Amino acid sequence: MRPETLHRAARLEDAVHQVMERRLRQRGWRVMIVPYTGYGGPGWARVLARVVLVRVERRQRHRAVKVRGWRSFMTLPVKDTPVVIDVGGTSHEAITDREGFVDCRVEGDLSPGWCTVGIRTDHAQPVEAPIRVVDPSVRFGLISDIDDTVMVTALPRPLLAAWNTFVLDEHARMAVPGMAVLYERLTNAYTGAPVFYLSTGAWNVAPTLTRFLGRHLYPAGPLLLTAWGPKSDRWFRSGRAHKRATLARLAREFPEVKWLLVGDDGQHDEEIYAEFAADHPDNVAAVAIRRLSPTQSVLAGGLPAPVVEGQESGPAGLRWMYAPDGAGLWRQLRESGLSHPKG
Repeated sequence: MRPETLHRAARLEDAVHQVMERRLRQRGWRVMIVPYTGYGGPGWARVLARVVLVRVERRQRHRAVKVRGWRSFMTLPVKDTPVVIDVGGTSHEAITDREGFVDCRVEGDLSPGWCTVGIRTDHAQPVEAPIRVVDPSVRFGLISDIDDTVMVTALPRPLLAAWNTFVLDEHARMAVPGMAVLYERLTNAYTGAPVFYLSTGAWNVAPTLTRFLGRHLYPAGPLLLTAWGPKSDRWFRSGRAHKRATLARLAREFPEVKWLLVGDDGQHDEEIYAEFAADHPDNVAAVAIRRLSPTQSVLAGGLPAPVVEGQESGPAGLRWMYAPDGAGLWRQLRESGLSHPKG
């Protein structure tokens, strides 16, 4: 996109970044590639990474320190930088966008399961990005929201969102009871089932979220997040548009997979999942919604609602399941016959 077509906020941000990049390079900040978990199928992969400037740590830390969220944002994107992606013996070239991101689909010799691709650029240490390659025979997968679905955040309320993102020690974040067990049971029952974590959170916090999921024993899977700040055509990104576009893309890329869509009733998950189910009825196995407690509903900016369990019928007879935790949702999955493959 030509500079004159950018939104004025984006042009201002680019100008500020240009000045800051020059000064930070003079101060010794170095280029670093931040790899994210990608996904694909046999012969192709969606590779996700970001190239940023980071401060060089001059002192070695010999003991564990508390990790505050704001540290994830102490970087500067490096735009228009050539990047080489090595996958399955083949090299591909890409260029970082104005926010330093690489998001591209590449071809290569990939087999189902977990593998890695190499990412390299000048003046930075090469890295490897994990890729979840989905087997063509897989017919069931899981797409999960993060905030208030697997991790208690009360995200919609601005002050609490800022506290959770920038201030709170990452080890103080709480997991939603029973959700990790639910996901583990499903991935054990459905061999090869992929798990995607879809959120409106910023890519800056991807490493923090990955560590959180690992600590609380959630199945590993790609994080599909967003970039904060001014966009090319507007002041800020649309979280709902991001979720809608990502769901539609997964339906195109894996047309044979039926997804269990997991979210909560504190944001817009129900609305977004209902729209997706109506547009792609053959790609949805069921919808599982975690009901927030009355206190959590208030913190999330909504009205208190009774915390009840139950199933409802949605578009084309689609099952909608409601429960306050993973154990309740698992009970309903068993009752509906979705806890294990048929036959």
